[in-house]
Amino acid sequence: MPTRRSAAAVLAVGVCSTGAAVAAVLLPAALGSAVNGVVAGATVPWAALWLCAALTAAEVLLDATAAVVGGTTTAGFAARMRTRALDQVLRAEPRHAQAVPAGDLTTRLTANAPDAAAAPVTAAGAVAGVLLPLGGLTGLFLVDVWTALALLAGFPAVLVLLRTFTRRTADASAGYQAEQSVLAARLTEALDGAATIRAAGTGAREYARILEPLAALGTHGRRTWAVYGSASARSAVLLPLLTVLVVGVAGLRLSAGAIDIGGLVAASRYAMLAVGIGSLTGALGSLQRSRTAARRLAPLLALPAVPHRSLDLPPDGRGTLELRGVDVVRDGAYVLRDVGFTVPGGTSVAVVGRSGSGKSVLAAVAGRLTDPDAGTVVLDGVPLDGVEPVRLRHEVSYAFARPALAGATVEEAIAFGVPRPSPGAVRAAARAAAADFVELLPHGFHTPTAGAPLSGGEYQRLGLARAFAHRGRLMILDDATSGLDTVTERRVRRELDGLAGTTTRLIVAHKLSAAAGADQVVWLEGGTVRGVGRHDDLWADPAYRSVFHAPAHQDAAGTGAEEAPRPPGGKERV
Repeated sequence: MPTRRSAAAVLAVGVCSTGAAVAAVLLPAALGSAVNGVVAGATVPWAALWLCAALTAAEVLLDATAAVVGGTTTAGFAARMRTRALDQVLRAEPRHAQAVPAGDLTTRLTANAPDAAAAPVTAAGAVAGVLLPLGGLTGLFLVDVWTALALLAGFPAVLVLLRTFTRRTADASAGYQAEQSVLAARLTEALDGAATIRAAGTGAREYARILEPLAALGTHGRRTWAVYGSASARSAVLLPLLTVLVVGVAGLRLSAGAIDIGGLVAASRYAMLAVGIGSLTGALGSLQRSRTAARRLAPLLALPAVPHRSLDLPPDGRGTLELRGVDVVRDGAYVLRDVGFTVPGGTSVAVVGRSGSGKSVLAAVAGRLTDPDAGTVVLDGVPLDGVEPVRLRHEVSYAFARPALAGATVEEAIAFGVPRPSPGAVRAAARAAAADFVELLPHGFHTPTAGAPLSGGEYQRLGLARAFAHRGRLMILDDATSGLDTVTERRVRRELDGLAGTTTRLIVAHKLSAAAGADQVVWLEGGTVRGVGRHDDLWADPAYRSVFHAPAHQDAAGTGAEEAPRPPGGKERV
């Protein structure tokens, strides 16, 4: 939202632009008076000459001030607009924010935000720009009515030119920005899946798919320049003709004795100002781009923040988690239906089930990364939708199968979150996650994450370290050990078992070992709870055993195979 300071800056741009326009309108009359004084030859018209110099200096200085203040104000608007849009994205429920692809989101925040932010300053300048042709026309009427009428005869053609330019610019801008977003979205997808593309040998196909929008982008770009070129060409012909017409009529009026030589000079200057309405094409084009960009930013700015009721979690709570009649619907189909169970504080629960049974969605609901469409999730007796989101993040930590590592270095990636842990706590968390490999990196914990030679399992261990570093009363691991070898997984599981009594652990897993080591198991099938109990008790059911005996989960010994490490750099989607 505009601040008082920025509103004052826009007002200053408008005042300076208006002042420059007023000076420009007064200058022809001063020039005409000076010329008449010189022609008269009696004395040097110093007063008129000084007035001309003062008006010229005022116009230049005010225009320069408007340009400087306008540029800095637009930059400030763009920064605040980007910040506000990004803040709305981060405050919104992830599934709503992820409705816009990452590449398209980047384009809206980087390319569209400055265009939209330019609107207030452009509008302030455009209002002043209208004063120039109006002032020129008024000046012509004051000098000579017939000269002004000659100009008015050509005005309809100018107005048609402006209307056509505005409409075509709007269409071209909308098409260009849309294709730009498609290109950015496809490029981002390809970068995220670069390893898969390389392994599949589909590089050439992806190259063609990514660059496919370039043809339409080029069409819209050429169309935009064609619109500008056409408008410029017509202006270059029409406006000088109007000027020549006005000056010719003024010359005839001079020869008839209706105006003096000073009036002729003033009329020629006023004609140039009056036909300057064609210069509004630039401002109109900018306003149309701003309007189109603002429409693209509007969905981001309208994203609703996650609601809450500012309830407090009990300070002595141990993390008792309850799901009561939870339903989650996506695209008209139930992902979770009437899910209900209780996890006693400080215990562990493994969520198992076949692929597509709703395990990751349940993990997202349990920590309020998404809200259920029906039912309630309660932590230590307090509904999650009542707890202030930032406070909730202090109490719930997550680890994902494909963690996104934010931060310039490995240490910053582990410390990422609120509150920020100390360097000692970061190193302790890395040890708990079996991330000993960090010490072997070129610069240890200060190694840049962008250049760190990390495998999929090592990425997972850094994600686990981040969860340990921000451990609260509830820790949720969404398939976060799928890329770990058996020995490493056992080390991590021992650390998790050491949290018994202080931290509740909800573990989404495919591995038999994870289910066997949990205090209880929640067995999902088709989005509903098929069974809740200890692993040993559920094992008597052949259908439960089949969850782990499927080829995707069975190794040669039949005890639950390791999944192949997933490629790093993916997003934590729910």
